[in-house]
Amino acid sequence: MLKFIWLILNIFLILIIFIRTPNNGGLTSFATKSNLLGSPNSAEKTLNNLTWGLIFGYFILAVKFNLPT
Repeated sequence: MLKFIWLILNIFLILIIFIRTPNNGGLTSFATKSNLLGSPNSAEKTLNNLTWGLIFGYFILAVKFNLPT
């Protein structure tokens, strides 16, 4: 069951990283920036927190599965 959760975390992290837009749009990004989660700053903060939480969970499971028993 934990290996299935580990696989889902892996896939979800890859998708989140590919979906995220780069932040180097210059001044034009201010006029065209819109997100479904509310204001751009809160959406970006939520995605950052979600990404870091999933990375932490992934590493915890990776350490658990790779330790010699």
